[in-house]
Amino acid sequence: MPAIVLDPFIIGDGRLFFIVGPCVIESAEATLAIAADLKKLADKWEIPLIFKSSYDKANRTSHKSFRGPGPEEGLEILARVRREFNLPVLSDVHSVAEVEQAAKVLDIIQIPAFLCRQTDLIMTAAATGKPVNVKKGQFMAPWDMTNVVAKLHAQGNHQVLLTERGTTFGYNNLVVDMRSLQLMREHGLVVFDATHSVQLPGGAGESSGGDRHFVETLARAAVAVGVDGVFLEVHKDPEQARCDGPNSLPLADMDNVVRVLLAIHHAVSAQAGAKDSRTTTKDTKNTKNTKKD
Repeated sequence: MPAIVLDPFIIGDGRLFFIVGPCVIESAEATLAIAADLKKLADKWEIPLIFKSSYDKANRTSHKSFRGPGPEEGLEILARVRREFNLPVLSDVHSVAEVEQAAKVLDIIQIPAFLCRQTDLIMTAAATGKPVNVKKGQFMAPWDMTNVVAKLHAQGNHQVLLTERGTTFGYNNLVVDMRSLQLMREHGLVVFDATHSVQLPGGAGESSGGDRHFVETLARAAVAVGVDGVFLEVHKDPEQARCDGPNSLPLADMDNVVRVLLAIHHAVSAQAGAKDSRTTTKDTKNTKNTKKD
């Protein structure tokens, strides 16, 4: 897959990249504080890190749930994150009407899992020329994403990221089929959403539940498979988060999580390089033997 150029780095160039941030923008102060910590983390480990937060959670379980500040205020806060910390920003869009406004700020436009079959939304996002991250719906097989990608390509946009976030498994539960990470690879950069994959949709009655204890376990497995990026939602105090707290990681845990995932990525990359080297040597020997014959 071709790499995607962002400012100030490239993703899909062989380095493991991260999409990280709080589920929803709770306030400018809280969002900027998290962005500051993530910038330090990115600099320490020299990783490509994209800041993610939603300005409007239009798919909350209950109408009583906090949705965020909305596009006007929310996009201004994301613009500040970009300007003050030099981090690319990503957020999700839920309607065709908001795409143009969002594209003026966002470096990557995200299509939520529940909307991954909405043709007009996908094609409008693609028409902006911005990279588009499509979350695979919980109801979709990995090969079904072929048609989603075709909609993006129809608009001349080949800057595609596909994110696995688990598949519906009975009621209020998700399961991750690691095969999907390989199956989707031919269509775009593949991202694993480790935090939403441990979500229990609607499992808390008027909100979703989750079990963050399995986040790192699944993330390790996905990196070992060979994903391009890892998506993680974080919060300084997940128990007080206004959205997806049960499956969000404490921000303080991120340093160790990044350390472990990078170690796995480096080991997998080294093994792949050694395999390629052995294959090249074998092919060279076969060529020499053929010439001798």
